[in-house]
Amino acid sequence: MISIAVTGTPGTGKTTLAKAIAEKTGFLYLDVGAFIKRKKISQGFDYKRDCEIIDTKQLAQELSKYLQKKKVTGVIIDSHLSHHLPVKELDMVIVTVCDIPVLKGRLEERGYRPEKVRENLDAEIFEICRNEAVEYGHRPLEVDTTKPFAQKKIDGLVLKIMKSIERRKLE
Repeated sequence: MISIAVTGTPGTGKTTLAKAIAEKTGFLYLDVGAFIKRKKISQGFDYKRDCEIIDTKQLAQELSKYLQKKKVTGVIIDSHLSHHLPVKELDMVIVTVCDIPVLKGRLEERGYRPEKVRENLDAEIFEICRNEAVEYGHRPLEVDTTKPFAQKKIDGLVLKIMKSIERRKLE
């Protein structure tokens, strides 16, 4: 099975990209947020930060068990936490990035509180998801999602992904 994690700061276009790749490849699309709710992995809710509290080690273990049972050609894992899976379980990590003014607008459109907008902008500025992915041993592919995707861009990206996966398997 081919496993691709799509990670990035909230609002950078992870879900749009992950769904487009899943549709183009026919791979299973896995929404980690829904998976967390279904498996009751949350440790509680952080009201100050307006988010679920997730033990990333437990999440990685539960995702690993789930993926080992799946009988599919491939899976696209969508979450800003997806890069926490071990290197041996992922063929590729894609980090979505976005220009700060555009990201700010997207987060405000979602109705995020100013503190949450600032926290996510800081995460993007400091490249938290990319840096964590590298710390976990991944070699992430960055995809700029500032501008809307044209089908041609998705096709090119999918081709690049498949070639990259093949190269990595040969190494």
